[in-house]
Order: sequence, then structure tokens, then C-alpha cells
Amino acid sequence: MLNYNIDVSDVDYDPVVSDLAAEGDLLDARVSAEGDWTRPTPAAGWTIAHQIAHLAAADANVLVAVRTPDAFEAVSKQAEAAGSQYADDVAEAAAARPRPVLLEQWRAGRADVVAAPRSVPRDFEFPWFGATVTPALMAPLRVMETWAHGQDVFDAVDVAHPATARLKSVAQLGVKGVVLSFAAAQLPPPTRPFRVELAGPDGRTWAWGPQDAAQRVRGSALDFCLRVTRRRPLSRTDLTATGQDAQTWLEIARVFL
Repeated sequence: MLNYNIDVSDVDYDPVVSDLAAEGDLLDARVSAEGDWTRPTPAAGWTIAHQIAHLAAADANVLVAVRTPDAFEAVSKQAEAAGSQYADDVAEAAAARPRPVLLEQWRAGRADVVAAPRSVPRDFEFPWFGATVTPALMAPLRVMETWAHGQDVFDAVDVAHPATARLKSVAQLGVKGVVLSFAAAQLPPPTRPFRVELAGPDGRTWAWGPQDAAQRVRGSALDFCLRVTRRRPLSRTDLTATGQDAQTWLEIARVFL
């Protein structure tokens, strides 16, 4: 489960929604060109079809939550009953559908997810799994998940996943979710501020936190995003840490449980 207690008041909402559409289109082009959706991905037991099925199911859940909040309770209870097996079960069932059917379901769902948040105020509250969220938070969360599962697909076909400025939404969730990382590891949250400086794909520096913070993280935005989405071990990134809290964070970093 994600840490939904994330301040997104400084997120420029409309560009993030556009990024969500673009990230989906990028992955769509990749999977549409791939002939074998049974190819395994880095996620144990998940093929390309499982990855697309998972994204389609998540989009469908978003639409239920936004359009008919009362009906989402049944979805939440199903997930709670299945526990950690929920995502696997849903992906397994949907991955069995004919490829053209699954592809069209995913396309239709993600188009609706891009449109639906724009039909309500950005601070409109709707239920999610164990929490209440807003479109302003859901938009970057969907960018993050689309990008992360897209990374699994690109890794599966051994093609480089293009790094774009859309990574900033993923990186920002990673930075803002530092408390989640420590909580997931059953560690007390750090009390000292962090300074994070990342080299974006265009060479510009993305920075968060006070400039004089003793706890510091530096590296490429791509590697940071790969780390916080648990797609790469720390040893396979260029990330560096100054300070014990910063080092611990990189070792346990995540944006979901």
C-alpha cells in the first residue's frame, strides 16, 4: 500500500496528467510491437500480459473510486481479503484474456483515467485502498506505476526505456515518501532533513530539501526512480549518500509497500 499522506500542494497538476497520457502511449507502442506477451518480466511469475493486466485493473479501480465512491468499498474488501495475493490473482485472471481484448481494455481504461480526474476538482476526495486520496495525488501515482511496470516490460524485451522529464513525478513521490521507506522497514523516521539533488534527463538538476542539510543524496534521476520503485538494487545505481540516515534511506527506499 502506498503512503498517501504525501503533500502534493506544489505539484503542477495539469502537466502531470499529460505526462500520464504520454507514459501510457510510450508503453503502448512498446507492447504493441512485441509479438510474444508470454515473455517473462523481472517480476516473478509475471509475463508482459500480467504487467498490462495489472495496469488495466488498477485503472479500472481508479474509475470506480472516482465515479462511484460507494461501490469502491467492495473492491477494497476484496483486496483486503486476498491480502498480498490480490495483485497476483487479478493480473493472472486478466492476463488470460485474448491479447487484443486486454490491449483494448487497457487503452480505454487509461484514456478514461486521464479524463476522469479533470472532471472533478483537484482536491476532490475519493476512497482508495485504506485511505482517501485526491486527483492531485492520484495523477503522479498513476505516472509512477505506469512507468515502473513499463520498466519491467522494457527490461523483459531488453530495450532501453527512454528517460524523459516525466521521471520528475516519480522522483518527487520518492522524495516525499521517505517516511514510508522507514516505516516499511520498521525503523523510526529520520528527524533530520534531507537534501536530494538529481541529474534530470536533460542535464538539469532537480533538487529538494534545504541546501545546508547534512543528510544528502545525489545521482541521476533515472537511477533514483529505479531505486525507489524497487526496480534496481542500490549497487546497480550511481546514487551516493552523505550521512547515515541518507545511506539507510537509499538501502530501504520505496514508494509503495
